[in-house]
Amino acid sequence: MADLSVAEIDDLIVTSQDIIRSPEKYRDICRYKKLATLFFEPSTRTRLSFEAAMYELGGQVLGFSEASSSSAAKGESVADTIRTVCCYADIIAMRHPKEGAPTVAATHASVPIINGGDGGHNHPTQTLADLLTIKLEKGHFEGLTVGLCGDLKFGRTVHSLVHAMCRYPGVRFVLISPEELKVPSYVKLPLKEGGVPYDQTTDLVSVLPELDVLYMTRVQRERFFNEDDYVRLKDSYILTSEKLTCAKPDLSIMHPLPRVNEISTEIDPDPRACYFRQALNGKYIRMALILKLLEESA
Repeated sequence: MADLSVAEIDDLIVTSQDIIRSPEKYRDICRYKKLATLFFEPSTRTRLSFEAAMYELGGQVLGFSEASSSSAAKGESVADTIRTVCCYADIIAMRHPKEGAPTVAATHASVPIINGGDGGHNHPTQTLADLLTIKLEKGHFEGLTVGLCGDLKFGRTVHSLVHAMCRYPGVRFVLISPEELKVPSYVKLPLKEGGVPYDQTTDLVSVLPELDVLYMTRVQRERFFNEDDYVRLKDSYILTSEKLTCAKPDLSIMHPLPRVNEISTEIDPDPRACYFRQALNGKYIRMALILKLLEESA
């Protein structure tokens, strides 16, 4: 997210809102353009929303959905894969289990590279979807109290969201996690440097009444080296209707998905549940990002 200024983020949000209002303006804007989706790690929402975004812009899509179906299975380096795919595509969206892989890719690319998630590090396009959702649900970013709950150590969506929202005035964070899954120090650094207020706690219910936004995350099995640690921590926080009785009536409940059981399905009909609207917003913001990087305009 550090690659985007606040003005650029705001511009992407404005474009996304225009796409929502007037989709017909954008239907052929990327005609004859090709997006390559290089997903070395499983994905549903991110990959499909990128593909849907490009199709709705009139473009085409090629790529692979797992490393085993690419030449990476034969030992090809990321650099060589990128150099090759740049021969066939105008823009690349990439997900990789290793932190920093998209940066390596970008240094060898002749077309724009979009980071679709790199290990437990960052997930900037999910954060753009999150920001669009907050804007649509709350109308503003300034002065919000944002609770981040669950796996804050490996949760790349959380890391990116903190880096993005700490640049808006008056934002306060409440970091809710088990001791073992606390936010890494490098994620808290911009908060400390910018004087952004934050609190850390292990108790979700006690802080719920303070929150304008609650961002739930799953404990990610794929990030653990020890199965016993995962089993011990996976059900640390489960949001239920009973717990929400003390929350604000206009609380926005978000989740990057997939969820396992950290949000009870009984909450899904609650108008405060934003997570499926959030998934839809991911398509719109990725459309805006593709347009920006390809320097296309309606």
